[in-house]
Amino acid sequence: MLEDHTTTASSPTEWPTAYPPGYAVVDVETTGLARDDRIISAAVYRLDARGEVEDHWYTLVNPERDPGPVWIHGLTSDVLEGAPLFQEVAAEFAARLDGRVLVAHNAVFDWQMIAREYARAEREAPVRQRLCTIALSKELGLPLPNHKLESLAAHFGVVQQRAHHALDDARVLAEAFRPSLRAAAAGGVRLPLLECRPLTEWADRPAPGIGRQASGPGSGYGSYRPGSWRPSRKRPACPHPNPGRYEDGKRIKQGMRIAFSGDTSIERELLEDRAAEAGLHVATSLSRLTSLLVTNDPDSGTSKVVKARQFGTPVVDEAAFGQLLRDVESADE
Repeated sequence: MLEDHTTTASSPTEWPTAYPPGYAVVDVETTGLARDDRIISAAVYRLDARGEVEDHWYTLVNPERDPGPVWIHGLTSDVLEGAPLFQEVAAEFAARLDGRVLVAHNAVFDWQMIAREYARAEREAPVRQRLCTIALSKELGLPLPNHKLESLAAHFGVVQQRAHHALDDARVLAEAFRPSLRAAAAGGVRLPLLECRPLTEWADRPAPGIGRQASGPGSGYGSYRPGSWRPSRKRPACPHPNPGRYEDGKRIKQGMRIAFSGDTSIERELLEDRAAEAGLHVATSLSRLTSLLVTNDPDSGTSKVVKARQFGTPVVDEAAFGQLLRDVESADE
């Protein structure tokens, strides 16, 4: 079930020569948030160097398993049963991405889902750089109440018609990205581009088959995520003393105690490993000594979030933490 639509437009604006020649604004809907979850629909808006739409493309994808939170994306087993498999759309998807910067809202999630699908298909996605619109909005200092797509869209007056539908989400993001890109160009802002490292191999763990979908919101993502449980793993003790709490606008420093709460786009263990490798102390609980809490849902009411409010512990989301990890201050600085 493929769609293709082509338009042409131009933007007579002076442009930084260092900016990329084109972008692929992407949104994928998935069976869940874990490493073994699958893409069930994908959309790509191709944009030129100035953010003007060149064309768009959309496809459903048969995940060969339970479709997950139907109450969110609306794609049932019956709808997906006749859809193409990912390996059947992989070439067309790749052609849409080739030579362009992948743009997405919380781009690390979309990129990882895409990279895993290509690894399963024994192929490689032709993407070398990605740009997260959350990171770009922070670079621009946009006065957003939160980092949701709907807030970014509202800021630029973009009307969302079907939330959690890949094609409409990609359209909304493309329309919000264009003025963001122009503002960055006008202000000489360096785009927050990150490297994309394709996976070269993949081994799936057993997953529930298509047709046995979760029955409703009460089931939650965790109820059908394969491999979501893992035994605790001891890490070597952090060799650096705790320098205290993180301060907004400053760098994080080796030795800081970092706690995580709720779902993360990057698998939690990998995110914790990255923090530990950077010289941070990964804490399993939150106390008055915790330097920073990382959560994508600060209103969730989990015990860690509640304690963070009580103790005045700083809170950032996963995307912001990813940016902080790029420039960790050494303990001896």
